[in-house]
Amino acid sequence: LPTRMGYNVAATAVALLHLAFILFVVLGGLLVLKWPKLMWIHIPAAVWGALIEFAGWWCPLTKWENLLLREAGRAGYSNGFIAHYIMPVIYPPGLTRGTEILLGCIVLAINVAVYVRVFR
Repeated sequence: LPTRMGYNVAATAVALLHLAFILFVVLGGLLVLKWPKLMWIHIPAAVWGALIEFAGWWCPLTKWENLLLREAGRAGYSNGFIAHYIMPVIYPPGLTRGTEILLGCIVLAINVAVYVRVFR
């Protein structure tokens, strides 16, 4: 049977994976400049990341992390991963829907700019 510590470690691993995915969504296009074949992985990831922000959906990784946190005896969180971990670092508390849409636009703009260059 998994222990509370095991669930805690798993929740941390999911959080780190989630952060890595977000960084790949936002900055992965820069890797495509060096390795163009990576675009077949990055484009769907970037589309998914933008959809999450534009539609206000929750990433499944957030749900898994919350489940693991609760199993570890810790409280999960009621907002999304970005709102819980990233936004407090970048912005003051109080993530609004408008900010989420702005973040989606930033991700989209960065990646459109990169892919315009890739396809030239």
